[in-house]
Amino acid sequence: MPDNVLVALDGSPLAERALTYALETFPNATITTIYVINPIDSVIDVEAGGLPVAEDWYEDVQERATTIHTTATDLAAEHDSVLDTVTEVGKPAREILDYADSHGIDQIVMGSHGRSGLDRTLLGSVAETVTRRAQIPVTIIG
Repeated sequence: MPDNVLVALDGSPLAERALTYALETFPNATITTIYVINPIDSVIDVEAGGLPVAEDWYEDVQERATTIHTTATDLAAEHDSVLDTVTEVGKPAREILDYADSHGIDQIVMGSHGRSGLDRTLLGSVAETVTRRAQIPVTIIG
């Protein structure tokens, strides 16, 4: 059984299922949730919403990260667990892998696709990249 589990969150139902899986399957592990703010999303949001969106973008995504981590903390409490939360900025797959490598993570758990990858048939691009490049076990929840 792993000692340190990293659960990737993005606010999607599958990410929440991944966290539930980790809490139930690895009750004695230290669980950390990671939410990655992807700056590329700002370009898409600005293209869609214009300058007013750009001015508030980072503040809005920080608020989203807080909401996601609060939901995760509440879910952990329902399982009589405590978890650590972290927010990183960058490309999601790269940040998940870098965090796992630099923090002694033994297992990664994540949803098969997230809020922006619903058009992928089998596996979202972040989950696929993490699965292919990780040097540790990765559990994908579908």
